[in-house]
Formats: sequence, structure tokens, C-alpha cells
Amino acid sequence: MSEFAPGTRQARRLSLRQEYEESLLQRIEEFKEQLSRDELMAIADEAVKELEVGPEEQLLLTEVLVLEHVDGLIMRRLNLPSFRRWRTRHLRLREAQRQPTHWNIPPQAPVAILGRSSVSGVALVVGGAASGVALYLAAHEWPVVFVDQDLGSVEAIETRAAAESLSRDFQALVVALGEWFPDVRPTLTVLDARTLGRLDPEDRQGFLGTLKDRTPPGGIHCLRPPDEGSESPGIDLKKLAGDYEGWEVEIGIGGSADWLVARRP
Repeated sequence: MSEFAPGTRQARRLSLRQEYEESLLQRIEEFKEQLSRDELMAIADEAVKELEVGPEEQLLLTEVLVLEHVDGLIMRRLNLPSFRRWRTRHLRLREAQRQPTHWNIPPQAPVAILGRSSVSGVALVVGGAASGVALYLAAHEWPVVFVDQDLGSVEAIETRAAAESLSRDFQALVVALGEWFPDVRPTLTVLDARTLGRLDPEDRQGFLGTLKDRTPPGGIHCLRPPDEGSESPGIDLKKLAGDYEGWEVEIGIGGSADWLVARRP
């Protein structure tokens, strides 16, 4: 995996017109992937006929022109929205996605505040139970790397990210925690307490050690508490705080007693 390049989220921001064109391209490519070669060739033949050229003129058609017309035919078949209609729906959706409650995140949780801050860089989210946090950060235009040991969890968040139009700068990876680490230096890391609690102590120490080494100065780690009613209690916050010797550690941020926040000096 290529390393995410850090930078201000404002600098990475696309115009609405660019986002619209990206979303159309994604829908068109997804449709093409579902077609057999014969079905795709039939659409190409239809595109050539619509361009109203004779056999002797077909050699003058560039491949790019035919492909553009094929994309236009697919747009009509999928009834993809005009820019104006897409813009209205997109702005309404994005406003909802930027609210922590949309993802069942308490408004006072540290990650809700950090997500909409001006902090720049890459966000790493660890554990399937923190998938809502990953998508919340993506809605606030963080480049996000999501990792979990469960393939089903990774596939589920990839599907939801696409459905919520949050796939840009979003990667989801299956990772054996403690054995391998993605090529990323995260400014903000969100850790699911339940996922850490399930790890073998030696694997957990190895994973946290690598993670701390990869975190740049000023980088922040947030430990997300287990969901209410979870069978796994996760990991003791005070015990975890001991692993952050030399870091600025706080428990009970913003009135949320179950969150731990550690900042590398």
C-alpha cells in the first residue's frame, strides 16, 4: 500500500463539480465491472451507431471518443442525476454525515471534537466497532486508513463508505495486529478498546509500540470505549495509560469518562 501523503485537509478538498464527476465515474466503472465482455461490446457498437458514421469513417473515430459515448449511454441507462440534482442531495447528505450523532458518536466524545478540528494529516482507525468513527472522520475530509483483523468488518465498511460517497481517500485493510502495520504515519489514531482487549498481551504491546513509533510529534491517540452491553469489557484505561509513558495522557475528556486521549509531545 502506498503511504498517504499528509497535508492540510483544505488543500485536498475537491470542488463540488469535481466530486460530482468522480461520483459519476465511480458509478459508471462499477456498472462496467458487472458486464460481460459481449455486453460491453454491444454497448460500444451502439455508441458507434449513434455517432452516425459509415464503415469507411470508423477508422477516424478515436478510442477516447467512443469510450466517452459509451459512458454517456451508461449514464442514461443508470439515470444518473444532473449536477444540480446531485448537488442538492449531496450537500444535505454531507451535512448529516458531519454530525457525530449520525454515526452514534456522543457529541462530547473527544473524537467528535478532533474530527472537525483544523488538525492536518492522516487518521488511522483500528477495530470494527469504530467503523462509525472512521466514516465520521472521512466526512470531515480526513484521509482515513481503517484496519481490522476481520475480513467481514473490512468489507462492510468498504461497502458503506461507497454507499455514503465517502470512498475518496479511504482505505480499509485486513491486518494481523501485532504482526504487520500499514505504511502510514497517523496524526490521529482511534483505537477500539474491545479490539485491543481481545489481543494477546504480547501482540498488543508490539502493536502499540509500533504505532507509537509511527506517530509524529503532536500526534494523538484516542481509545474508544466498548459499546454498551458489549460482552467484551475491552482494556483497562488506567493500565493502558501506563503504556504511554512520556506522553500527555488524559482520561475523562469533555465529560466522557470512558475515553482516553494521549498526545505525543
